[in-house]
Amino acid sequence: MKYLLWASIILLVFIIQGKIVLFDIVPNFVSVLAYYAGMRWEKVCGTLFGSLIGVVQDSLSGMFLGPHFLGTGLVGYCSSFMSGGFFRWTPVLGVIGISVMTLMDGTVVFFSRSIFDRMPMDIGTAIFIITVQSLINAPLGIFLKPKALKKGTEG
Repeated sequence: MKYLLWASIILLVFIIQGKIVLFDIVPNFVSVLAYYAGMRWEKVCGTLFGSLIGVVQDSLSGMFLGPHFLGTGLVGYCSSFMSGGFFRWTPVLGVIGISVMTLMDGTVVFFSRSIFDRMPMDIGTAIFIITVQSLINAPLGIFLKPKALKKGTEG
């Protein structure tokens, strides 16, 4: 049942992401899923979940496989450090975390496409698009909490 729920959520996110356009920019809600998976589960599960979502996104984009696979996999892995003992979770850390992870995902995808294929756009436009995607995802970081925090085991 849990797998069916996650498959439905992933499908819904891809549909919403394909329909919403803000300032002629498509938001990057897929990195929010990878961020959430990395925070809620351990490093390996977050990485695998992010990579799986990235493969689906790569196959839907019609480009070569790899950029989103690498970008969202890194988001799933790096966000797993957000809920550990090193950082104490606050809503501000959630906003900063999702912003940084979205920036990282967009940067990895852009440079992967630029290196292994033709450059999809100039660097100024890419920086603008990635920054706006990061700002769109930032408020969602307030609501995404680590698992340990919800149980009340931390602070």
